[in-house]
This record gives sequence, C-alpha cells and structure tokens, in this order.
Amino acid sequence: MRLVLQRVEKAAVTVEGETVGRIDRGLVVLVGVEGGDGASHAIRAARKLAGLRVFGDEAGHLNLDAAAAGGDFLVVSNFTLAGSLGKGRRPSFERAAAPEAAEPIVEALVAELRDHGFAVPTGRFRRRMKLELVNDGPVTFVFDLPPALGGAPAR
Repeated sequence: MRLVLQRVEKAAVTVEGETVGRIDRGLVVLVGVEGGDGASHAIRAARKLAGLRVFGDEAGHLNLDAAAAGGDFLVVSNFTLAGSLGKGRRPSFERAAAPEAAEPIVEALVAELRDHGFAVPTGRFRRRMKLELVNDGPVTFVFDLPPALGGAPAR
C-alpha cells in the first residue's frame, strides 16, 4: 500500500461536477492498494495517520497530530500510485490490486479513521474524480507499507 499525504488548508473532490467530499484543515490521503495488501495494512495505516504529527504548533514545529490541530482526512483511492514507470513510456500497473480487492481495503482505512473520531469524506471508487486542494506548506509525504511484508513496520 502506498499513501501520498498532503497537508491542506482545504480540499474537495468532485465526481461529474458534484462535490462528494470536502475538508478544511487536514490531510488529503491518496491511497494506492497493491496486490497482497489486506485489511491489516489499512488498520496499520489508519493508526499511523491518526497519530502522525505533521501540523505546526504555536512555534511552527511539526508537533501536532490531526486531532490536536482540528484537522480531518479526505481519502481518495488512486490506483496509479501502484504504477511503475521503470520500463518503456507507458506506466505498468502490475502491482495494483484489482478493484474488487482494493475497494474493501480503502473502506477499512476510512472506517478505522472514523473510529478514531475523524470526519473522513471520500472520493468515489472506480470513478473519474477531480481533486482540488490548497497544500499547506507545502507539506507532502509518501508512506509505503510493503505488501510482501504485511507484518513488518512501515518504512
């Protein structure tokens, strides 16, 4: 599983002109589910996200997690994160999980974040989406949970 996290002042995702998810301060989480990922990856990722201190305190240091900063999460599935640009000119998506396998994993991530008390609007799975955001910082992180090492700590 690969996550791209962007700290935002605000963000919204639309499908066919309809806004389906919106947050003010928080993190946009783009989720790429890879073959071999499971619900345990989603739970570990959500726990990491809930406690991640990427918001500035009064001194501007990254000491606050989303709850302390009053932030929420906007989760958007993005299979292209599992793509590879290693060969040729066209991306390969061999590592990407099939949509039928990926959707419940993304749903488990969202459910776990909600269990932590966050509002978690989402995009729409298997739909073409438009994402608009104001990146705060900019602060952007890539978080990988290797599929072959399901029980190993995330790097």
